[in-house]
Amino acid sequence: MPKHKLTEDVTAAVLARPEIERLLQHGHGQDPTRVHAQVVAYLEELRTTQRYPLYRALQHPLYPILRKITRHVERIDLARDAVASGRVVYASNHRSHIDYLVQPLALDDNGIRPPLIAAGINLFGGPLGLIHKHVTGAIPIRRATRDPIYLTTLKAYVAEQLRKHDLFVYPEGGRSYNGELKPYKTGLLNAALQAGVKGLLVVPASITYDLVLEDRAIASQGVKRRQRPFTHELAEMVGLAVGYHARSFTVFGAPIAAGAYDPESRKDALDLAHALREATGRIVKVLPTAIVAHAMRPSVAAADLEARVAAALDHLGAAGANLAVRDAKHVVEDGVARLAHRGVIQAEGDRLRVRDRNVLRYYARSIQHLLPAAASD
Repeated sequence: MPKHKLTEDVTAAVLARPEIERLLQHGHGQDPTRVHAQVVAYLEELRTTQRYPLYRALQHPLYPILRKITRHVERIDLARDAVASGRVVYASNHRSHIDYLVQPLALDDNGIRPPLIAAGINLFGGPLGLIHKHVTGAIPIRRATRDPIYLTTLKAYVAEQLRKHDLFVYPEGGRSYNGELKPYKTGLLNAALQAGVKGLLVVPASITYDLVLEDRAIASQGVKRRQRPFTHELAEMVGLAVGYHARSFTVFGAPIAAGAYDPESRKDALDLAHALREATGRIVKVLPTAIVAHAMRPSVAAADLEARVAAALDHLGAAGANLAVRDAKHVVEDGVARLAHRGVIQAEGDRLRVRDRNVLRYYARSIQHLLPAAASD
């Protein structure tokens, strides 16, 4: 089918949805003609095309960085079984701009059909933006807007796309700037519930890295203060990639049936968001860098650090954490080596000292949801 025909079909389907018809009738006090024009303009902005075979063949602008990450995937059978039964929404935590590449590739590497990706609109500038919009099938999301016309149009567009595509979303609404697993937002989840897709499954997913590429840049802020052009962030990431090597771990969780939640209930949307966040917190891969960061003090003897790591492992094991390493000595060896190479801590004789407190705290906070309050202090 010609591309323009597909575009026309999606536009017509969105305009025919009840929530859009109500919007055009009431218009939030605006002229219906102007509201209609705004809806159509937003649909043009949201429009995306997926040509996934091309995506795999491209020399992606981030390939020089991507090749420095050794990809691992766990419980892929849960994702495979979910797509075999029908339409799927994946909901993941968000650590890095690299997530948009690593996680879809984890699916594709295992022969699982590619989802559309809900991505921040800041990623759509320059050549990379053209690739996202016309090849990977990424949907540009204006995360900060409260415009009711935009929000209604976005939900309607996502609902229609779910009839033909799976979807990968990041309900935190952006990368975590302080390292914590943030509360999940309900906007896109609510759109998925309202899509009316029979048998829709929501699959929790998680992403973890030994070292997050942008750790220094985002940890120094702690909170997101402003939206920067992605071309600036990309240039920054290229600089941070010097000497960078890490593993990534994409883990999938047990699917949640969307049909168990009332699409018209705000409470049900919140309940689904809470359930997904809790599931993600349980499956997230806990790596030595995070455990060492949690156990570190401004200055600590190596033997004391190992004892603190052992205590943390006990807490994490009791919480059912998805541990990469269970031996305290091996955790210390691996975590200290990686953090020292990154310039976060340094060895001075038989003691270890902190060099970058912000980055250390960033990694420590990534597992605090798995630790009791006393152990997180």
